[in-house]
Amino acid sequence: MRSFSRDTATALLVAGALFMEILDATVITTALPVIAADFGVPATQLSIGVSAYLVAVTFFIPLSGYVADKFGARNVFMAAIVIFVVASILCGISTNLTSFTLSRIMQGIGGALMVPVGRLVVLRDLPKEKLVKTVAIITWPALSAPILGPVLGGWIATHLSWQWIFFMNVPLGIFALIASAYLLENFTANVGKFDVVGFLLTGIGFASFMAGIELFAGHNTSTLLGAVMTVFGLLLLLTAVFHIRRADKPLFSFEAMQFRTFRLSMYGGSVVRIALGSAPFLVPLMLQLGMGYSPVEAGTLLLWLFVGNIAIKPATTWIMNTFGFKRVLIANGIMISLGFVALSLITQQSSSFIIAVILFVSGVNRSMHLTLLNTIAFADVPKDKMRDANTLGAILMQMNRGMGITISALMLAVASLMVGNSSSDPSLINFKIAMAMMAVVALLSITDSLMLSKTDGDSVLKKRLKKQVS
Repeated sequence: MRSFSRDTATALLVAGALFMEILDATVITTALPVIAADFGVPATQLSIGVSAYLVAVTFFIPLSGYVADKFGARNVFMAAIVIFVVASILCGISTNLTSFTLSRIMQGIGGALMVPVGRLVVLRDLPKEKLVKTVAIITWPALSAPILGPVLGGWIATHLSWQWIFFMNVPLGIFALIASAYLLENFTANVGKFDVVGFLLTGIGFASFMAGIELFAGHNTSTLLGAVMTVFGLLLLLTAVFHIRRADKPLFSFEAMQFRTFRLSMYGGSVVRIALGSAPFLVPLMLQLGMGYSPVEAGTLLLWLFVGNIAIKPATTWIMNTFGFKRVLIANGIMISLGFVALSLITQQSSSFIIAVILFVSGVNRSMHLTLLNTIAFADVPKDKMRDANTLGAILMQMNRGMGITISALMLAVASLMVGNSSSDPSLINFKIAMAMMAVVALLSITDSLMLSKTDGDSVLKKRLKKQVS
């Protein structure tokens, strides 16, 4: 068994790799006008650089569990890092939109293998008593990267050059490769014939669905095309579910859904992740378009979400052990909903201090909730089912990230219809309505938490187990 320090080092290594991948999904958003100027194209066309990356990640995620078992988790993780770093270099030296988009697709392939395989490396053989602390470590990239990405990308594009957005991955990748060779075990497993049909159905289905909702989120693209692609993707996914349930050797299985804690964390967790994923999109736009803040001021204020994420980390394990999963998830879900309510009550006269406090508390709740969800999801999953649980969880989390932005954009459009103004030029009232809608979405997520028992997840809570024994 690996020592505690080795487990922690491995978790930090994987967290760093996950941070690098998730960061690259959002870091270019504020740098798009600068990159477009270098390529000599309108800035709106550069949105394909964001979409191509997300679609590539979504397409190849279902493949991750199979290749990890077939070729070895360490080998695949290190190969994914190499692909990601090489693609980052190619992005940085791109001179036109075509080469940049192809490089982003390659980067997405590396990210698709790096994220779920990295999580699998950490979770597969981890003792249950170490799950809480380890999951807390590997959760922080999903909390911090979407917030830091746009701020960091804008700063680099303004003060250095946009190429460094991608070149900074090189030293990080080299360090990750060296650490991987020392820390990771190259476990393999018996795999059957590759499920080509399952891969194509899930890959094309998820990619079409994500591309469709990405088109919905764009203001300069066809809503009809987005609807067609979304429906087409959903039909393929339904066909994929039918195939996977009946195939002898499917690409991955849904067996992990038989475990109640995993199943409930996927259902309710998806709803709350969509709500939480809206904040890095809605808050900066509300501050800029609705309240007149500059991009730098809005980005700086948004960092209070990140501060809240970090501040609660030392107390997360104690809170879990003291109160248990069910009570904390219910209370925290209500607090998340109230956070959106507070944002919906902001006015032009609200001070930056008040907004910062709201964002800080929201960051605390965001961090606590995602850590608990990611922990209880795998609390009752046995080792032989961990691969499929990890793959399915990674797929749903990737979809949630895209849907958070898309549903935010749709809610802004609905708000525009309600108040009778243009969705392309929203006012503060549009954002207040959208925040109120997100409060309802967040509150709905606790329905699954209410179905948990008081003892669910106790297998990973040391202090609660000690109380039961005594």
